Amino acid sequence: MGKATREAYGEALVEIGAKNNNIVVLDADLSKSTKTDGFKKAYPDRFFNVGIAEQNLISVGAGLAAAGKVPFVSSFAMFAVGRAFEQVRNAVCYPKLNVKICATHAGITVGEDGATHQSLEDIACMRAVANMKVIVPADAAETKAVIHWAADYEGPVYVRLGRAGVADVTPEGYTFTPGKAQVLRDGKDVAIIACGALVGPAMEAADALHAKGIEARVINMASIKPIDEEAIVAAAKEVGAIVTAEEHNIIGGLGAAVAEVLVSTVPVPMELIGVADTFGESGTPKELMAKYGLSADDIVAAAEKVMKRK
Repeated sequence: MGKATREAYGEALVEIGAKNNNIVVLDADLSKSTKTDGFKKAYPDRFFNVGIAEQNLISVGAGLAAAGKVPFVSSFAMFAVGRAFEQVRNAVCYPKLNVKICATHAGITVGEDGATHQSLEDIACMRAVANMKVIVPADAAETKAVIHWAADYEGPVYVRLGRAGVADVTPEGYTFTPGKAQVLRDGKDVAIIACGALVGPAMEAADALHAKGIEARVINMASIKPIDEEAIVAAAKEVGAIVTAEEHNIIGGLGAAVAEVLVSTVPVPMELIGVADTFGESGTPKELMAKYGLSADDIVAAAEKVMKRK
């Protein structure tokens, strides 16, 4: 198991901070957890702790962006999105300000913190707002590539990051491009389109399916908005059955985004792996992934089910 994406985020902040003096980092009294404390130690004059005041966090970030700075603002996803949604919409996205919202502790793998801290709705919320790019990196290497891209991109970005360690899946030399997916493994029988913490289990599922004589195409769809319509349509035409896998509510997330493309282009049988419109609970990440149907075994079962509908 590799490191958590939040850890890679903290490392990337220090790297981009060395290249651009206009980069500033804001946190809501959670810098040790969000891993922005590394930037704080390296560039203390460019780090701002606004306290437990997430609406203020976003608004101050918007003000700094309007003054020419490049703010990276961080808190837990539940609060950066849930508590500060109006500020994200009206202070950042409406004027299209150059604010990067990098929210950690997203999804069910927050684990022991329980349902109040397990954000399962943030992708849906953020992709519904005009002008916002929505990115869910799969592992540490992709996270670093995304943060380096975000530092150079002019406009609002939402990056969804996790607490728990995840499998390393990104090939060497990878460069992130918004709206472009990675085909990690090719196959002709079923396509598994995954993001974030579910990309590792998707690869595990592909191995298990291979042992059964089923060849799965695995697509890492880190860019949720804009989404890679070309990769989705190609999978539908060439494979004819699709499973989506995400650590998010099945309503409004990756699965919904993929379905929106398919319904207007090449409708094919589809199964959605995600949290089934419910809240989480306290437990270890592994226990919760199994209980809420997000394991490699669940992806295998969904693949076998959808293939019967081809």
